[in-house]
Amino acid sequence: MLAHEVKPAPGSRRQSKRVGRGTGSGHGTYSGRGIKGHKARTGGNTPPRFEGGQNPIVRMSPQKRGFTNIFKWEYEIVNVGQLNVFAKDSQVTPQEMRAAGLVKAARRPVKVLADGELNTPLVVRAQKFSAAARQKIEAAGGQAVEEVAFAPARQRR
Repeated sequence: MLAHEVKPAPGSRRQSKRVGRGTGSGHGTYSGRGIKGHKARTGGNTPPRFEGGQNPIVRMSPQKRGFTNIFKWEYEIVNVGQLNVFAKDSQVTPQEMRAAGLVKAARRPVKVLADGELNTPLVVRAQKFSAAARQKIEAAGGQAVEEVAFAPARQRR
């Protein structure tokens, strides 16, 4: 078999419809385009977003507002009430919180919030404390020690 003998599979190629070749052809005069109007003209196709001349939804909707802060810190949240699982007078670090299942992502800094009550005095070490959480920890006879937050190059959300 030579290159000039290669033919496409039967039925895979069709001849294009010849329009505008006289009235006897069945596709003469208006060539299947009807009489006048936008679609009868050359290049008369509309884009998918065209809505018949009314104000498009893209123009009606407001533009995107604000911006995304790429330097935003996302904290792992631990509530004061969850710290009751630790023994009295123990040091509670983010590593211990992770081992106890209170913190999921080890890479994120930890913030302690004031939901719940603390029954035992603890030395809690975290990157951030809310003012009310610090007050509750100290009221229970413990300490809230703020550690320096590590600075990853860029957090993934």
